[in-house]
Amino acid sequence: MASSLSFIPSIPSTAIAPRGRRGHCFFGALSPVLPFFLLSQSSRPLPNFRPAAPVSALLAEQETFPKPTTTPPPSLPFRVGHGFDLHRLEPGYPLIIGGIKIPHDRGCEAHSDGDVLLHCVVDAILGALGLPDIGQIFPDNDPKWKGAASSVFIKEAVRLMHESGYELGNLDATLILQKPKLSPHKETIRANLCKLLGADPSAVNLKAKTHEKVDSLGENRSIAAHTVVLLMRK
Repeated sequence: MASSLSFIPSIPSTAIAPRGRRGHCFFGALSPVLPFFLLSQSSRPLPNFRPAAPVSALLAEQETFPKPTTTPPPSLPFRVGHGFDLHRLEPGYPLIIGGIKIPHDRGCEAHSDGDVLLHCVVDAILGALGLPDIGQIFPDNDPKWKGAASSVFIKEAVRLMHESGYELGNLDATLILQKPKLSPHKETIRANLCKLLGADPSAVNLKAKTHEKVDSLGENRSIAAHTVVLLMRK
């Protein structure tokens, strides 16, 4: 390749500074100063840039895009909802689970009766319907709900479910508490829950677990519940 440099000066040997015995340069000697030469680069063709389209053309192009429809989406054949609730356990309160009073030395501290299972089921149904949670529909600062039975909340959730055109497909709930043991009460709780929901017993499942003595749930200071519901279009 041909170089654009027509002449590169040679460096005279006398211009190189002499070196000492141990490889150090003598600072008294002058070193040559070499000029920098820019090498010419071969000309390269510029890439083909697409000229910017005028604004009027862009607007006309956007008008050809399909516009979003304003019609509501069709009703879903089914909906899934999840609910969660937790309450502190304190002496002097009754322990009510699924509308059933359970013998224990403490109960749920809450604005209403503190039924953690029914509150959880209500939230699951409301969530499946895409509605606000139980705290917004039944606020705990409303004196009307002070000490109210949670069966009232369940009946309202079921009414909203039927009003929206759905019915319960199935429900699966899990209670988490260290004490008391719920094995002797599980079937009674489940039967009452089926009655409140107007559901067949085969569609309602209830489980209970301890928390292996970990944190407030495992230390008998709180109780929690999870619920998943499937709602079917009527």
